[in-house]
Amino acid sequence: MKLLEGKSPTERNKIIAAITLGVMAVLALGYTFGGSFFGSRKVSVTVTASPTPTGTPRTSSETVALPSQEEVNLLYTTTPVVYNPGSFYAPDAGRNIFAFYEPPPPTPYVAPSPQPPKPYEPPPATPTPVPPLLVGFVTPQSVYAGSKTFRLEVNGEKFTPDSLIYLNGNQLPTTFISPQKLVADVPSNFIAGAGAIQILVRTPDGKLYSNQVVLNVQAPPTPQFQYIGMIARQRFNNDTAYFQEQGKPAPTGARLNDVVAGRFRLMSISAGETVFEDVNLGFKYRLALLRPAPGQGSSSDSGQNQDNTLGSPGRFPNKGGFNPNNPNVQQPIYQSPPGEIPGIPSNIPIYVPPPQPARTPIPNKDADDDDGNK
Repeated sequence: MKLLEGKSPTERNKIIAAITLGVMAVLALGYTFGGSFFGSRKVSVTVTASPTPTGTPRTSSETVALPSQEEVNLLYTTTPVVYNPGSFYAPDAGRNIFAFYEPPPPTPYVAPSPQPPKPYEPPPATPTPVPPLLVGFVTPQSVYAGSKTFRLEVNGEKFTPDSLIYLNGNQLPTTFISPQKLVADVPSNFIAGAGAIQILVRTPDGKLYSNQVVLNVQAPPTPQFQYIGMIARQRFNNDTAYFQEQGKPAPTGARLNDVVAGRFRLMSISAGETVFEDVNLGFKYRLALLRPAPGQGSSSDSGQNQDNTLGSPGRFPNKGGFNPNNPNVQQPIYQSPPGEIPGIPSNIPIYVPPPQPARTPIPNKDADDDDGNK
């Protein structure tokens, strides 16, 4: 058979078995559905009361003869054996099948030399557009912090009637004088503290704007002297306060309405503080009494209370005796050192009158000595 030529015995057996099973399957189907496959054959079944049923005998066309043993043996013996050694893998002669690949030693790592960083090159700056409006200068250019409301004049070019003045972004009611001048009143709360204020002119829609200028707000001058003591009168009249100015060895005395250091007018005197007014700016300053640390003050200050408590009626600090905070404790009485006047610091020079020349006593004369009668 051509179908079995060139096949091994195992393959032939498989083919024969497959053919046999296929034939048996076809026969089984034909036996079960024989009427529908082989024509309209009517199968009649007769049912009888006999307990032994009889089946319809099969015809020779419905049976298939199986191969005999001789045919099977002939098939096995006549099948050629085909051997192809090239189709199977075998190790080459002289090769060690247990050898394995050994990689070469790794090349030593050589770190690349660091490259110097490239210097940063900033991108080219975008040119600032020229403002449509120009502010040249302002008047005044500087003020003192705490001053009252003042008028600010902005001078420049190309101002329009709807131009407004802005201080640190805050709009001010602006008066248009001319294309070269604008005027606005600056409230005192804008200059309450020292610093720089940015001034800008622009229109409400923001299309026209100017360059910025600076208004300097300076800290006002303060008294550069210390209040060291006072001399109080019994009727609160003509009190004298003493101050120690910088750079002067001797204290300076001043009464009410006197000007100290050429700028500060003395407005009030008390044992605890003095009040000054700047004659140029009108600012008022409170100058408290200088109270040195214990052991560093003068002898006249050693017995004063450090709580600024005022006595009465001469406005001297309490010097011992009755303590209103603790009436049960008796304080030691202050004793002035010899040669010191109470209430005057020891560093204030004391006037000593010059000694008077000795006078010759005039002898007593009778009323009638001039006429010679005794």
